[in-house]
Amino acid sequence: MSISLKRAGAIFVKDYKEFSRNYAVSIMLIFPIIFAFLLRGTGPSLVGAFGLVLNISFVILTSFAQACLIAEEKERNTLRSLMMTPATTMDVLIGKSSLVFVMSAVVLAIATYIYGYEPVGIWAFVAAIMFSIILYTAAGTICGLFSKTLLEASLSIIPVSIVFTGAPYAGMLLADDFPIFKVLEYAPNIQLVRLLNISNTASTTGDLLKPLLIILAWAVVLTIVSVVLYQRRLKDE
Repeated sequence: MSISLKRAGAIFVKDYKEFSRNYAVSIMLIFPIIFAFLLRGTGPSLVGAFGLVLNISFVILTSFAQACLIAEEKERNTLRSLMMTPATTMDVLIGKSSLVFVMSAVVLAIATYIYGYEPVGIWAFVAAIMFSIILYTAAGTICGLFSKTLLEASLSIIPVSIVFTGAPYAGMLLADDFPIFKVLEYAPNIQLVRLLNISNTASTTGDLLKPLLIILAWAVVLTIVSVVLYQRRLKDE
């Protein structure tokens, strides 16, 4: 499938202009920074708190913004019109995802600096953040595709927060009594926290790669699902 950077760039610019005018959505940019300020007193050694900052930020910023961008197109009946242009499915999805990717990367970089977290392997940390942004962007795309309005998109993020933030933590607490819950340790948010917890003295390349590859696998699967659902939803409407 061909990809036109020019068309994707045009969609990026259009979304940026719409996003900057939507204060209800753009205000989400400041929440990760606020969380970093509030929790930085716990110290950089308590990486579990920083992991919580990242995982919540992925939901309320990355997934929420992406879902709203998609839902807004549907609410205005312009999403289907995009497919009638020469822009391909990948042009549209890359263009609409690029803005969220850039915003999330910049805001989380600022939050990381404010919190004072210093990763063991900078390459592994950056890769984990990039893969997580792609993962939660895909989740936001799926939520947006099943939403007809911005209000519905806002509510559709609740299952994402439960599945990718709350449920794995709750399940791990029950893992000792109910071994079936141990499967939740492969949830992307749990793997991200484990990556953050790896120390300088005990780290190996394999230790860094395992959680990184699991997060990547989640990102790939959800991205494929979002592309397939995008094409099917357009045919259904």
